[in-house]
Amino acid sequence: MEGDTMTVIAMGGGGFSMESTPWLDDLVLEEARRRNPRPRVAFLGTASGESENYLLRFYRAFGARAGSVQDISLFRRTGDLRSQILEQDVLYVGGGNTANMLAVWRLHGADAILAEAHARGVVLAGVSAGAMCWFEGGVTDSFGDLAVFEDGLGLLPGGLCPHYDEPGRRELFHAWAAKGPRTGHAADDGAALVFRPDAAPEAVATLPHAAAYRVTADASGTVTEERLPTRQLG
Repeated sequence: MEGDTMTVIAMGGGGFSMESTPWLDDLVLEEARRRNPRPRVAFLGTASGESENYLLRFYRAFGARAGSVQDISLFRRTGDLRSQILEQDVLYVGGGNTANMLAVWRLHGADAILAEAHARGVVLAGVSAGAMCWFEGGVTDSFGDLAVFEDGLGLLPGGLCPHYDEPGRRELFHAWAAKGPRTGHAADDGAALVFRPDAAPEAVATLPHAAAYRVTADASGTVTEERLPTRQLG
């Protein structure tokens, strides 16, 4: 089934690192089982400096439910990175510092390998930094204060703003869109967007108030925000 799914699950905030419910992680496994009934799931914790606590939570969340689990380290690199990435059904990217993560990926050539994995239909999933990295840009706190970020991988067009319900992020993301003019998507904590080929993004949520949005700007810089219909999980 290589290449026919090309799914990206972008979580504004949630999953095993932020929630007590497994519903967003269940969604990741559900998508992966379209490729493999016993999916191989790998975690990239680069953005957190490969925090041992984060890795432990990943293994607790997926260890008993996936066909195999592993973490792919770039700080303690061993083996062939390309093989480690491409043999997976899911690449789950954790949150943390987006700019640092992308710099390390590019230094090791992981950016090109991840693009190849996406083209082959490996499910790309992630939260916060691990959600925004697949797009052209968004809003980040990688440099301390919130700032517009325009150095993503660009596997998906436009931008993504995670944690959209946090103070200051909406305003900055609107400014990012108006500058283009550009189109982007945003997700609150407890919400995610599922991007599949030839389909409109699907919004899902684990919290009643959480939502996802499409943000567009016209040539005059006027920004329009559309709250997307949301499927409640769980």
